[in-house]
Amino acid sequence: MKTVVVNHKEIKREWYLVDAEEVVLGRLASKVSQILRGKGKPAFSPNQDHGDNVIVINADKIRVTGNKADQKEYFRHSTYAGGGKTRTLRQQMELDSTKVINDAIHGMLPKNTLGRAMIRKLHTYSGPTHPHEAQNPKVLSLD
Repeated sequence: MKTVVVNHKEIKREWYLVDAEEVVLGRLASKVSQILRGKGKPAFSPNQDHGDNVIVINADKIRVTGNKADQKEYFRHSTYAGGGKTRTLRQQMELDSTKVINDAIHGMLPKNTLGRAMIRKLHTYSGPTHPHEAQNPKVLSLD
């Protein structure tokens, strides 16, 4: 058997629309990361980007299980001494709910140049509207 390497110009990319309303954050992130990687395609190979574009709407209406809303923390640092700050998931959702979904999905992608190219195909919006109607996205059910 020979290894098939697909030319990047021959890769067909689709657009998918995912409604995050009342969907558990981890389940949403795992499904969307698989689509961004292109794992469902027959020509998938881990060293190429075969993924599709994904639009996530209603990011402010996601669901988390257990006590994660108050226990899960997001850490950031200003690079100055003593510049570390933390926020809970609930506080981060109030400030920017799209960052919560982006961080969860980004954590499930490869940590290299390929992963950075994949995360660029993710478009997250906190409300029900998005500016990508011209791409005719297919509605994707996560059930």
